[in-house]
Amino acid sequence: MILVTGGAGFIGANFVLDWLAQSDEPVITLDKLTYAGNPENLQSLQGDARHTLVQGDIGDAALVSQLLATHQPRAVVNFAAESHVDRSIHGPGDFIQTNIVGTFNLLESVRGYWSALPAEDKEAFRFLHVSTDEVYGSLKKDDPAFTESSHIEPNSPYSASKAASDHLVRAWHHTYGLPVLTTNCSNNYGPYHFPEKLIPLLIVNSLAGKPLPVYGDGQQIRDWLYVKDHCSAIRRVLEAGRLGEIYNVGGWNEKANLDIVHTVCALLDELRPRADGKPYKDQITYVTDRPGHDRRYAIDARKLERELGWKPLETFDTGIRKTVQWYLDNPEWVAHVQSGAYREWVQKQYA
Repeated sequence: MILVTGGAGFIGANFVLDWLAQSDEPVITLDKLTYAGNPENLQSLQGDARHTLVQGDIGDAALVSQLLATHQPRAVVNFAAESHVDRSIHGPGDFIQTNIVGTFNLLESVRGYWSALPAEDKEAFRFLHVSTDEVYGSLKKDDPAFTESSHIEPNSPYSASKAASDHLVRAWHHTYGLPVLTTNCSNNYGPYHFPEKLIPLLIVNSLAGKPLPVYGDGQQIRDWLYVKDHCSAIRRVLEAGRLGEIYNVGGWNEKANLDIVHTVCALLDELRPRADGKPYKDQITYVTDRPGHDRRYAIDARKLERELGWKPLETFDTGIRKTVQWYLDNPEWVAHVQSGAYREWVQKQYA
């Protein structure tokens, strides 16, 4: 049995689905089910005795302690986080509460549970904390990629809150001996991605005939990681990672945002042409850059390959084609997540 927090969100849901596709080990999913935590992401598991979805907050110590005591998981995988930079700029308080205070409360609940385990179970237990490359700050064009020993230099309320949570996880290992692992991933993309993020927003807006917003000059560079590759990396780190270690997870796919926009437009031109025959790139609209926008992220994932033998299976070309096709094949999911609150957010952010 494992406990997955934030397991109804984008990456968490993909992890749960992939886990149960490859293993019969049961999963308890704990998710607050805010706007981005969507039970429809896990709909295919309805009636599956191996999976239980619990609505709740990682900061609810009584609930977390009860779940741990009742289900006796051998591992906790923590995806629970507020994770959108733009939202953190407009309202940082939620990010401080969830990513810092919530992580602290979760660590304390897990520490209490772990401390009382029998010696053999205690030794086998793992707490895996899922974080981001954004804690490392921004790179210049020719700087080497981030490694696990890069300075922590967060530049947004979101990345600062995640960096703080990473520090807490490290401290609970070194102070209390809690058996922790941390992964810092690059930009994920793939199925079930909430359409406030770049790639799903491009797909959804293209099909709706809406503008495709590009911040500034569109030359911000990110390393893109297909979400199912990320899930396989987490499974591998959980299985064999060295206690207390950080593992960077990247796709070896550095792309400028504008190149991503043109790639998605070209795929849609092929797979779902506009009725008027015009290219989707005609919908590109440049908008004012966001405050403190990091120029470049790049992940050096060689430690994960060297120590644990992990490499991504998808290239960007194969992963982005699968992603666009998934959104074309799942219009009901897209329609259901585009609530009134979501529409108001997009209008506010990209006005």
